[in-house]
Amino acid sequence: MAADESDPNKEQFIPVLTYKTGPFAAGGSGFAGGMEDYMTLLNNRDGGINGIKLVWEECDYGYNTERGVECYERLKGKGAKGAPVFQPLSTGVTYALLERAAADKIALIFLGYGRTDATDGRVFPWGFPAITNYWNQSTTKVQFIAQREGGLDKLKGMKIVNLHLKHPYGIETIPVWNAMAEKFGFEVTHIPVPWPGIDQKSLWLQIRKIQP
Repeated sequence: MAADESDPNKEQFIPVLTYKTGPFAAGGSGFAGGMEDYMTLLNNRDGGINGIKLVWEECDYGYNTERGVECYERLKGKGAKGAPVFQPLSTGVTYALLERAAADKIALIFLGYGRTDATDGRVFPWGFPAITNYWNQSTTKVQFIAQREGGLDKLKGMKIVNLHLKHPYGIETIPVWNAMAEKFGFEVTHIPVPWPGIDQKSLWLQIRKIQP
């Protein structure tokens, strides 16, 4: 939608942080495309939301935290009313923006990623984790293993490997795996995958030696 064709008082700017470039371009491009298609649908089918048309601008940060913060700073004041919300699409960017967004009174939404302890809204009132987080994703894995083995009591003495990316979203899983290992009596080994996670051959040989 061209800005000069619309009344800015009847528009709401929505920032679109994405990574159509970089190691995770396949995921970032799909998310951005879907989000923009949906906003286009709302504008064309419904006339926007309550008569307010949605306008947006992309900022491709290539899954680089520093560039993600730059995108936030560049887009947060766009439009007549500024940006009401950001979806960082990155745990590293989420960590970097939580205090900034709180100071700016801009909501951060993170769907299945981000800072897990931001689930406590008393501490992080401008952070909104939705659907899942790294902790309940990890506990679900343990529940699945226990179900396959015949119960949580069967976990005692087992060896489990937590293969995770050596990056904020991989590191987020470590505390909850350690807590569950202590609670249920299994042995957990954390194996970090070097960024960007493409070459894993030596790591799987290491896992084979552990025999989880």
